[in-house]
Amino acid sequence: MKRYMTNCVRNLAFALLAVSPLLTMAQQPQIQNLRAYDQSGINVFETPKKTDVKFDGLKVRFGAGFTQQFQAIKSENPGAANSGGTTVATAGANKLYPLKPGFMTAQANLFTDVQLADGIRLNVTTYLSARHHNEAWVKGGYIQFDKVPFKGEFWDKLMSVATLKIGHFEVNYGDAHFRRPDGGQTLYSPFMEGNVMDAFATEIGGEVYLQKNGLFGMLGVTNGMIKGNIDTVIVGTAPDPGTTKKPSVYLKGGIDKQVTETVRLRLSGSYYHNGGSYGSGLTLYGGDRTGSNYQNAFDKWVASGAAQAYTATAFSGRYNPGFTAKVDAVMLNAFAKISGFEFFGTYESANGRAKSETAMRHASQYAVEGIYRIGKQENVFLGVRYNGVKADVSTTASVDVNRFCLAGGWFLTKNVLLKAEYVNQLYKNFAQTDYRYNGKFNGVVVEAVVGF
Repeated sequence: MKRYMTNCVRNLAFALLAVSPLLTMAQQPQIQNLRAYDQSGINVFETPKKTDVKFDGLKVRFGAGFTQQFQAIKSENPGAANSGGTTVATAGANKLYPLKPGFMTAQANLFTDVQLADGIRLNVTTYLSARHHNEAWVKGGYIQFDKVPFKGEFWDKLMSVATLKIGHFEVNYGDAHFRRPDGGQTLYSPFMEGNVMDAFATEIGGEVYLQKNGLFGMLGVTNGMIKGNIDTVIVGTAPDPGTTKKPSVYLKGGIDKQVTETVRLRLSGSYYHNGGSYGSGLTLYGGDRTGSNYQNAFDKWVASGAAQAYTATAFSGRYNPGFTAKVDAVMLNAFAKISGFEFFGTYESANGRAKSETAMRHASQYAVEGIYRIGKQENVFLGVRYNGVKADVSTTASVDVNRFCLAGGWFLTKNVLLKAEYVNQLYKNFAQTDYRYNGKFNGVVVEAVVGF
């Protein structure tokens, strides 16, 4: 087993070394206010207002994120009801997917960025291959205004601090979504996965930002769902006869200061609200169309007498509280970078329910991570993270999910990364009839990543 993993890591490293000269030779047009897709995009949150890129005509830039993964994880749920069997034909409904070390299907993102005018840019992101969809799917597209084509001192002063974003985009709720993997673009994250309770969604709407002297604020309004539709919602049924589609409204504010040459501090708070949407369902905690980077790490093996497809078990290791009809959520984040050391913390509290419920439930989570980046270019890093979730599954019962990770990585160039992680995740207080009863998975995942 150890020799097999060593050979796999060596082969991944050789592949990265082979492609890195091609990446460094490529000359890309510069786009204003763009978060870089390589190492220089790490620890970038909202796009800054200042840019040294001069507009000299329409430009189109193509970028990509590629990730190849090797996984060696084992899982168990001893004592869970109906979890026996050794074949698909004999496996019980709570039998976990049998796991062996191996490579996962590579993931890939395509980024298209267009400089349309001075201060106006367009982005379209396509998932070319991902856990949940092996075929190409469009993540979304939006237009961002950091300037407007109107003459006058009023507009110049307003747009010196304001940004407007309109389209189908990744909603800016909390700071954790800036550090999570996203399909093939896993270069920003030192770990293999984001938070266990993954607040990530692409929705249709608009966001308005104000930024000045390190202070920032944002107001966003969206449809609250992954997809848009103009359907009339069918009359609801008991226990909840709701028939409306309400917009989501969310706020964010904070401070991000480079205190000294080696010290940066950031604090932010976010609030997301939807009072009741009965279209295809709210997706704040289920809006990812790519999937988890722990493949089948803790999933049921069979459904309706057949082995489940990988795409049907795309969100391994995550916990979705199921707030699909109503949700109110708050996320607080703290970030500090002192020379090579980084701290990032998350606290989140959410209340909501599904359409099949009448009572509101509560879910909360916290995550703390420390990263140490080594060298003048910070090309090597080591990291540790602990993430805990506590969620009500009814008005009388709650469950816990806890994850511990150790990670390390090496940037061969600013575009090429090799990283590895050890993960240990525990499920507590689930009913014996649930496949997560006494659940646990642990092991190692290795990733070879390219971003440009």
